[in-house]
Amino acid sequence: MRVETKHTLVRPLQRYLINPPVRLLLRLGAAPGYALLETRGRVTGQICTTPVGEGREGTVFWIVAEHGMHAGYVRNIRDCPDVRVRLRAGSRSVWVPGTAQLLPGDDPYARQRTLARGHPLRALNTVVVRAMGTELLTVRIDLHPRS
Repeated sequence: MRVETKHTLVRPLQRYLINPPVRLLLRLGAAPGYALLETRGRVTGQICTTPVGEGREGTVFWIVAEHGMHAGYVRNIRDCPDVRVRLRAGSRSVWVPGTAQLLPGDDPYARQRTLARGHPLRALNTVVVRAMGTELLTVRIDLHPRS
């Protein structure tokens, strides 16, 4: 399947069918294996939230963006790298600020293998991202935990 065709089919499916219920579950703290990414819209300046696979390793949060620079949240990060990630902290969720950077030179497939090792939910997310993705891109977020 051509990249443009796949993106045209997958984008509305994710935007209107998959992301809204996952976003709601994340707000309720009931979607293990996922986190909520908050960016500032590059056009509107409004806060935008996007469900992403849970990729925290210490004070770094990794995302493999399915559609690379075609993803709205990736373009938001390019224009304003200050983000927040809603992460599980025990039985509750907390917003953690961070600074994101796009890593076009990183191998997203190797990154996924590293993240998924020993984490069944991350492995499942890897399968979904590869199945639905068109142009994988690694995003690194350096988290700034509150003191």
